[in-house]
Amino acid sequence: MSDVGKKKKRRKAVMVGLGLDSDGHKRLTTGPNFVLMGGSEETHDVMTEKVLKINEKLTAKGKQLEDVSHEEFDDIAHSVGLHGKRNR
Repeated sequence: MSDVGKKKKRRKAVMVGLGLDSDGHKRLTTGPNFVLMGGSEETHDVMTEKVLKINEKLTAKGKQLEDVSHEEFDDIAHSVGLHGKRNR
């Protein structure tokens, strides 16, 4: 069979945030490249703020989430105040 008619699928990246604390409300916020679930009002607001800042930095670089390396994403995330494990 020929691959002529097949389109190459573009990679898609999505950020997922899960708030583990709760104040009894169910929260879900989605965007073009993220989904945030759960958390207290404060936790959910912080997750939203961080993901929006990450997207602003990506836009300033002229890139989409799927275009950055793991290392570049880690640097951007760290620059907006996310303090995950840095393996360098």
